Amino acid sequence: MLDPSSALFPPITPSRSGMLAVDDLHTIYWEEVGNPDGIPVIFLHGGPGAGLSPQHRRFFDPEQYRVILFDQRGAGKSLPLGECRNNTTQLLIADIERLRVLFNIEQWLVFGGSWGSTLALAYGEAHPQRCLGFVLRGIFLCTQTEIDWFLDGAQWFHPEVHAEFIAPIPEEERGNLLQAYVKRIMSDDPAVHLPAVRAWSRFEGRRVFLLPQAEDPPSDALDLGVGRLESHYMANLGFFSDDQLVRNVGRIAHLPAVIVQGRYDVICPPVSAWRLHQAWPGSVLNMIPDAGHGAMETGIARALVAATEQFKRTRGFA
Repeated sequence: MLDPSSALFPPITPSRSGMLAVDDLHTIYWEEVGNPDGIPVIFLHGGPGAGLSPQHRRFFDPEQYRVILFDQRGAGKSLPLGECRNNTTQLLIADIERLRVLFNIEQWLVFGGSWGSTLALAYGEAHPQRCLGFVLRGIFLCTQTEIDWFLDGAQWFHPEVHAEFIAPIPEEERGNLLQAYVKRIMSDDPAVHLPAVRAWSRFEGRRVFLLPQAEDPPSDALDLGVGRLESHYMANLGFFSDDQLVRNVGRIAHLPAVIVQGRYDVICPPVSAWRLHQAWPGSVLNMIPDAGHGAMETGIARALVAATEQFKRTRGFA
């Protein structure tokens, strides 16, 4: 039964969890919840670097779905935390395939939000034959325009947040905030990189929800994962060629997809969801009129659960 206060299914603990060595450097954490004979799903978290939350298990009916969740390289419980070496989109795609083989799954539903939507599209376009469909939220196509917006567009809606973000950076470096932050975030000196990753994480976190939320206590682990990996992937344009995810959407256009997007999302603005929907005529775009970016905003959470409920009944979203 759904929890009416949260629009989600009740909390659930993993039936299994473990660590998987994916190369000589990285070991990723994984967990499985739900019905082992249910519809397989791979859950892809955001960031990059944000890692899993127990809330992420709650978008799925545990009697009908078999959900595989994992912390991507450098994130959450995966080791080493915040590691950017051997960390590319192509390697993350290979990790997803390793998990699919590990769990002996032929095809699965791909569920991802924010950076998770980026990775979902990249994985689907690389392995369309392994996908049953897509539930995507807060679309990020990892283009230069979106990265510029993330860093500089904030001043149009959150000028005080942007001013706080640029304050530690000397004026002569503010013409390229990404480069300035990468230099500090990648420093080996904790006295340099810890303030930088905290500033980066706070800059993003204060813009996630439409309405102000109580701020979580500082977490060096979360800040290090988010700060290092987000800046790493942005500096490398997600390891994509120009507009790759939209150009290659034809590879998955035959599969069912729903796009859930907050109308007032200032992290991943709605134009990216609109562009993806226009390139994918069979997709369903659900624009939530009273939401920002957060997956746990009530309207977004309800839409995501409605999508998984519809898919279990019809294997589609139309």
